[in-house]
Amino acid sequence: MSQENDLNLPPLSQTDLSFDQNDMSVARSGPVPVKTAEDLEQVFDVPVTVSAVLGSSRVAVGDLLQIVPGTVLELDRRVGEAIDIFVNERLVARGEVVVVEDRLGVTMTEIIKADR
Repeated sequence: MSQENDLNLPPLSQTDLSFDQNDMSVARSGPVPVKTAEDLEQVFDVPVTVSAVLGSSRVAVGDLLQIVPGTVLELDRRVGEAIDIFVNERLVARGEVVVVEDRLGVTMTEIIKADR
C-alpha cells in the first residue's frame, strides 16, 4: 500500500491525536474552527424544492376522474398528526400546519437525521 497522500493532507502524528479514556473516542487536538452561515455563502442561491406532505391516499383512476370541487379525499393521517417535510424529495423534517394571517404554513417540530 502506498504511503502517498492523494488529498494533499498532512499525515497525523501521535501528538495530533488525543485519547479520552472516559468516552473512548479519538479527537484531533488543537482549536476547532467555528463555522458560520458565511461559510455556506456559495450555496445560498442554489434552488431547492420544499414540499410539506399532509398525507396520501390511493385512488383508482376511475375515481380520480370523478373528483369535483367539494369532494372529500381521505388521507392516511389523523388530525393533529405531524406532517412530513421534504427537500428535493428527501425527508428532512416533520412539522405542524400553522395559519399565518390568511395563509397556511409549516413549523418544524423535528429534524430527521440523515443516515449516510
